[in-house]
Amino acid sequence: MSISNLAYIHPNAQLGENVTVEPFAVIYENTQIGDNTWIAPHAVIMQGARIGRDCKIHSGAVIANIPQDLKFKGEETVAIIGDRTIIRECATINRGTADKQKTEVGQDCLLMAYVHVAHDCVLDNHCILSNGVQLAGHVEVGYHAILGGTSAVHQFVKIGAHAMIGGGSLVTKDVPPFIIAARYPVDFEGVNLVGLRRRGFSNQQITQIQEIYRLVYQSGLNTSQALEEIENTVEASQERDVILGFVKNATRGIVKG
Repeated sequence: MSISNLAYIHPNAQLGENVTVEPFAVIYENTQIGDNTWIAPHAVIMQGARIGRDCKIHSGAVIANIPQDLKFKGEETVAIIGDRTIIRECATINRGTADKQKTEVGQDCLLMAYVHVAHDCVLDNHCILSNGVQLAGHVEVGYHAILGGTSAVHQFVKIGAHAMIGGGSLVTKDVPPFIIAARYPVDFEGVNLVGLRRRGFSNQQITQIQEIYRLVYQSGLNTSQALEEIENTVEASQERDVILGFVKNATRGIVKG
């Protein structure tokens, strides 16, 4: 363990093995930091932080500050950071409110500089949030999703697994899995072919995903009709069921074609 004598660490903070805390970092009480994690100079780890193993928290990042929500009454909540996740300079991750009691960032994520993750957001594993991405409260982001720089996401929006959001987008509707969405107002730009191929999806899987989204966005059917047509004509698969489940449960409606 390497702890600078110029850092402040509350006596009740729990640090794992081989944690590095650089000068002028601040770690509050009621915090947990996993083995081999590095805390950079001037990073601030506030009460309720639960940081996993092998993480890197860069300078100016603030983890587990109280929510920017006027309904918050000081309830005890947490901000969870999964193993091997990297939080870059000046990113902020607020802890949860009474709604979910937690904000959670999964394992192997990368949150670049000046990202903001508001209260009660949930990010699955392997997400990438590029510089300046802003997530309002209660946003859910699926695994392997990528959000381009300076994108802003409305509260309660859901972004599906393997989706990609173009830089500078304003996302006010749910974004189904496996697609690219971009521009303002944000809309469907096609299937995320490059991302899916990089992650080992077969040509057969990709072709089926393309056929599903052709029915959703290019067939002239409304969403309910398209879902019925998909159930009746597209062979059952994990990808088909993921898309159907997401669209059926899209409380804000899905992005337009």
